Amino acid sequence: MLRIVCLSDTHNFTEEIAIPDGDVLIHAGDGTVRGTIGEVALFNQWLAALPHKHKILIAGNHDWLFETDNHLARNILDDSICYLQDSFIKINNLKIYGSPWQPRFYDWAFNLDRGAEMAEKWKLIPKDTDILVTHGPPSRILDKTPQGDFAGCEELRKTVENLRPKAHIFGHIHDGYGTTEQFGVKFINASICDESYLPANSPIVFDI
Repeated sequence: MLRIVCLSDTHNFTEEIAIPDGDVLIHAGDGTVRGTIGEVALFNQWLAALPHKHKILIAGNHDWLFETDNHLARNILDDSICYLQDSFIKINNLKIYGSPWQPRFYDWAFNLDRGAEMAEKWKLIPKDTDILVTHGPPSRILDKTPQGDFAGCEELRKTVENLRPKAHIFGHIHDGYGTTEQFGVKFINASICDESYLPANSPIVFDI
């Protein structure tokens, strides 16, 4: 059994968050506000100091450096942090796949057009993925905005319904924080910050 600690959208509020113990810590993106070198360095310093045996990170739409200079961003990260970008890692025979892309959302990082562009990225997800980590949510699952819109990706939902991983972890839509279970998949929106960009929520923990 592994204890998984999930968080996302911490937006520089690292010191204000109580991080539970666990075997694997997964951060689903938006550790920064503007993704500057300085912000990424401070975020790395905090993440590297956490005691979890495995630490997995993907980028989010605020984490600009990972799109504009991916090599530099990765070089900032400590060796204890596994950065996933359309790639996977296996831990105790669990395949964990991570991807930062989301449907176009203002003029931020890792934006793609809805439909075919998004579908091409999701085709890369291995069929035997156990834990899927994306920055954005699938359509109509923990993706409702305060305006009442469903901001999640339709193509991602189709993919998850087809692949049915054990768990799907994401963030991006702060107001969607929480967990739900549908078609045998545990969905976790682990956004720490609320709509006011304040760290109002706690990391979500589950065992697998």
